[in-house]
Amino acid sequence: MTHLTEHSLVQGGRSAAFATACVRGGVAAGLGVGALAVLVIVAWISSPFPDSGAGGALHLAAGLWLLAHGVELVRTDTLGGLPAPLGIVPLLTAALPVWLVFRTARSTLDPADETGPRPSPAGTLGAVSGGYLLVAAVIVVYSESGPLPADLVTAGLWLPGVVLGAAGAGVWTALGRPLPGREEAAAALRGAAAGLVTLLAGGAVLAGTALVWHAGAARASYEGIAGEWSGRVALALLVLALLPNAAVWAAAYGLGPGVALGTGALATPLGLVGDPAVPPFPLLAALPPEGRGGWPQWAAAAVPLVAAVVLGRSVGRATGTGRARETALAALGAAWASGAAVAVLAGAAGGPLGSGRLLAFGPVWWQAGAAAVLWGVAVGLPTALAVRAWGRRVPRPKPPKPPKPPKQPKAARTAEAPALAAAAPVPGAAAPAPPVFDFSLNGLDGLNGSNGLADLDDDEGYVPYDYLPASWETAPTPSTPPAPRPAPAPRPDTEPPRPSGTTGAEREATPKDTPLGPV
Repeated sequence: MTHLTEHSLVQGGRSAAFATACVRGGVAAGLGVGALAVLVIVAWISSPFPDSGAGGALHLAAGLWLLAHGVELVRTDTLGGLPAPLGIVPLLTAALPVWLVFRTARSTLDPADETGPRPSPAGTLGAVSGGYLLVAAVIVVYSESGPLPADLVTAGLWLPGVVLGAAGAGVWTALGRPLPGREEAAAALRGAAAGLVTLLAGGAVLAGTALVWHAGAARASYEGIAGEWSGRVALALLVLALLPNAAVWAAAYGLGPGVALGTGALATPLGLVGDPAVPPFPLLAALPPEGRGGWPQWAAAAVPLVAAVVLGRSVGRATGTGRARETALAALGAAWASGAAVAVLAGAAGGPLGSGRLLAFGPVWWQAGAAAVLWGVAVGLPTALAVRAWGRRVPRPKPPKPPKPPKQPKAARTAEAPALAAAAPVPGAAAPAPPVFDFSLNGLDGLNGSNGLADLDDDEGYVPYDYLPASWETAPTPSTPPAPRPAPAPRPDTEPPRPSGTTGAEREATPKDTPLGPV
């Protein structure tokens, strides 16, 4: 009985957590549509000549919210009376609902309170997505009575796909972003992400450069469309929301297939073909001119080239310890993954702008995706193999460097400096003979009165170390015999020392050649 009670409590806690997750999904949808409604209401209030009342502003907010999820809208109030589709998604506005769904799924599966019950990962994905889609269905029904009703086919395809993708990313993040167990799959996903980020960043740089290059035309278009200050603010917000679209367009342009500028018109790095149907808009002023392309247009190919190199480098470094076959498979997988992501972004960034010639506007999704795959295979695959081979090379051993001679003490260098300066030869003068010192015992024979050591001892200024050279161990070998040293002259005021016990007469009588005996 106790076991059944605990089981019932657990099931009840999970049911409550599931219901809470469903409510959180609905709240996330309400926050997204509410934020857009606030912006539209503010623009409507500030407009000096509004076309409709508050109901029209709310219908416009609902249509923009659905458009941010990839749902095509249909304009019914056209000049010709024919409905015109509108399918270009402002990617910056899509970031808000996607982030709300992602954050809701992550916080539901990884709550701050670890003690409370929480649903399983699959339950979290289903509950958050289900609550969000319930509110979305109500908004789709509401938009049908407005000037911008939603296309039901695209609403049934894109809306669930975007919500499930964002909620799945949130669940994956809450689980610690686990990657597939195989090293090749993880390396392929990392490489595809690195290449995609590089491609979009290069596209943003390319679009920004083109806008700066055509700044005059963009400014004239902006001033021609916007009237009062409220219209200028609304147009500036629209341009800001479409800046990510410009980056995707520039990336698709550099990939090679280019972008469609109406039915029958195509702009590629090789040139612009056909008659473009370009409406006046500041961002469209950055499009290339008609005719054949030159080096500024050809330079756009550097963007996918760098992206493919980054993709291959990431894969090669991640699979450097494996076999070449594994590296090649990972590079191919990264190329296909990046191509799929580019196709999705190109499909969202482009679409119809109206009827007639404006049905095709922007990059063609399947062409952009296929070009991204080709760049990844043609450049990314060889780069990955080259990086792997470079990382597996065996470095050659470097020869050992000879040991450096020990440095002389500072005192020794200071003592040698004056001696070396004194020994330096004077230009134009004969080199002096090096001094030779006699260390023999011949001087001892003068102990009894000759000029020997006794005379040196009596000299008050005698210092024994004065007779040693500064660097006697390195004295060069004399090239000429040294001159004999003159005998020192006897000092007149001193007498030679006398041996003890003798007189002066006895010393004089002693023969000079007689050897000295013991005293």
